[in-house]
Amino acid sequence: MYRREFEQLIKRNLPRAVLLYGENSYLISLYIEHYIKITKSIDTLRKEYFDEYDFNSSKSYLSQISLFGGTNLLIIKRDKKIPKKELDTLIELVSKNSNNYLIFYFQGIAKDAKSMHNSFISKKGAIWVRLFEPKMAESIDLLNKRAKNIGLNIDKSSLKHLLILLDGNLTLSANELDKLSIIEDKITTKDIDRLVYSTSTLSIDKLITQIFYKKPITKILNRIEILGVDEFTTLRAIEIFINQIYLFHIHINLYGNSNSQEIIGYKLPRDIENQKAKIARELTLDILLKIFNLLLEVELKMKKSPPHNRELLLYGAFIRLQSLL
Repeated sequence: MYRREFEQLIKRNLPRAVLLYGENSYLISLYIEHYIKITKSIDTLRKEYFDEYDFNSSKSYLSQISLFGGTNLLIIKRDKKIPKKELDTLIELVSKNSNNYLIFYFQGIAKDAKSMHNSFISKKGAIWVRLFEPKMAESIDLLNKRAKNIGLNIDKSSLKHLLILLDGNLTLSANELDKLSIIEDKITTKDIDRLVYSTSTLSIDKLITQIFYKKPITKILNRIEILGVDEFTTLRAIEIFINQIYLFHIHINLYGNSNSQEIIGYKLPRDIENQKAKIARELTLDILLKIFNLLLEVELKMKKSPPHNRELLLYGAFIRLQSLL
């Protein structure tokens, strides 16, 4: 099932068990919030994310009678398949109790998600829903709806500007709308440029990655210059990049996975996510600390230097950074 059919369905009646997957993490999060609201299960729901998933505890939760006659809503989020036998058992428990609901937010590859379709069959009140990456027009409509819900005065051209600034990331853009809602006047593109910093910096992320693969420095600097990114913005992007590598490093060591949604709060494109995970696995905490200190040192020097010296300082920082790797 796909978005339009699913939205028509949930207006009439909530499917009791749902497999949600695809590239539109923003919409998936909205659907989960909708389920929590409609089932009034905020105080009784159970979340089992990634390695927290345990079949026996999930089975026990769905087998019990909810306190005070409330709803049992089990939300599972992971990037690995659930064995068919376990999944069928959980769905069977949901079908036998009208107070039970199951949402499986699958963040793995589509091929694995499709292999689980047969478990989510309508005769048991279960369905699967695939959400594709939204096009620009769809993203603008979703943000426009969000803006109206929070009482934010902003037109569609400004929403498009915000999306472009944040590389089309719906989740980040929606978060920025929430922050901008404290302003009573109409939000313009100038307000967005002044108040919103492009935290994703995906436009130069790939170039920064090349530094860690020890590609020629001059080619990287030339490409950054073509993009029109100044030295301070570049340095700030590297600092954000390194901070994310640090978060990836810690998360991988603790939980054994590199899901960017869990690590930094939004889903990165798969190639970027894989690159950062690879770098995070190769760097030690000692090396990361040295890189942090190097960037702080260079930032201080750049602030004290005239504009014509900043490119040279950045060039030297790249060389020193590569020597640490």
